[in-house]
Amino acid sequence: MRILLIEPKMTSDLVYNKKLSNRFNIYPSLALAQLAGVTPETQKVEAIFEKYQNVDFDWDGDLVGISCLTPVAPRAYEIADRFRKKGTKVVLGGWHPTALPGEAKQHADSVVMGEAEIIWPRLLEDLEKNELKPFYKNEKPVDLGCIKSADRKINQGISFTSGIQASRGCPMGCEFCGVTNSPEGRIFRKRPIEKVVEEIKSIRQKHLYFYDPSMTINPDYTKQLFKAMQSLNKKFICFGNIDVLGKDDELLELASRAGCENWFVGFESISQETINKLDKKSNKVEDYASSIKKIHEHGMSVIGAFIFGFDTDTKNVFDNTADMIYDLNIDITELTILTPYPGTPLFDRLDREGRILTKDWSKYTEKNNVVFMPKNMTPEELLDGTLRVKKKVNSISGISKRMLNNKNFSFSNIFGNLFQHF
Repeated sequence: MRILLIEPKMTSDLVYNKKLSNRFNIYPSLALAQLAGVTPETQKVEAIFEKYQNVDFDWDGDLVGISCLTPVAPRAYEIADRFRKKGTKVVLGGWHPTALPGEAKQHADSVVMGEAEIIWPRLLEDLEKNELKPFYKNEKPVDLGCIKSADRKINQGISFTSGIQASRGCPMGCEFCGVTNSPEGRIFRKRPIEKVVEEIKSIRQKHLYFYDPSMTINPDYTKQLFKAMQSLNKKFICFGNIDVLGKDDELLELASRAGCENWFVGFESISQETINKLDKKSNKVEDYASSIKKIHEHGMSVIGAFIFGFDTDTKNVFDNTADMIYDLNIDITELTILTPYPGTPLFDRLDREGRILTKDWSKYTEKNNVVFMPKNMTPEELLDGTLRVKKKVNSISGISKRMLNNKNFSFSNIFGNLFQHF
């Protein structure tokens, strides 16, 4: 069979091929590469990343598979409808179809819910027998020891980095987080270290991005992985929880030796009251400064993520957060608007409370739209405040000030900060 895998672009990005940030692949996608990796060799697989390539609607084949997050769902549905209109079978998968399979089924012949490594080969067998089912869902969490390496031969634009995954699942269960959306989301699982190392060795790029929800959930496993990576001559970014990073010097030392340049940390808020409401036990605001200092002392930088719009946030949260970012000397920042994705407890709660303002999924971008009614400010105040802090903190002068205070100047620092301007 001929199979076409598609990762759609944002519907609002009408001039995608003219934007500098869309010519280069700074944060590589992994979903389609993983899917291509488990496709039987007897099948012919092609892939389109719409951020870099136009979709050829005259493509003639047996199956179109589309993976999508919530903000690209409208475009995914548009693409699916056009292929189905000409008689091509379409399968939808990814976080959004997992959250709203009934909605996705209106635009597809079949919907995959959750992780696809085991389901996908079975689905292809059913299609060959003309027995395609309307929905596919794992009976139990995928055993990561059984999955194959991602297929990185598929075109992803000009790629400086490559994605990799050593573990899946996060037991934290934060109300706003989409990771727990899938049936397997809260169950932590890890790949055999030798398989991760083998896959890393096959990657031509020097710089990697670990897509594990957190590399600090099982520090013993991560330490063994980092020990095995020390001779691979790679540089990488990975996610971690600040409580473990602030107290585990061995982990930080091994991370540095393995090539870690940046730890991506979800600080979420500078308010302990807000953190307590989130029930994110890993975060103690009073320990932020000492933990960041320790990461810096081990030669690594910090990407700090903050979210605006929690029910405990008032209008002074914006300036207070900007001041704290400078005080903490955070190297790169990701500042976003709280977005209640379908399938999350946050969406369910706000929907019950009548506070969801729109279900136009294209607006669920975390950046330029407020899709719910905040508790202590207007939607306009939340948007304006977030954009104001981003402009201040991510200005050239703001970035320079923080980078000059940290000697750990790296490739990922440069591109991570430049990315904020596109």
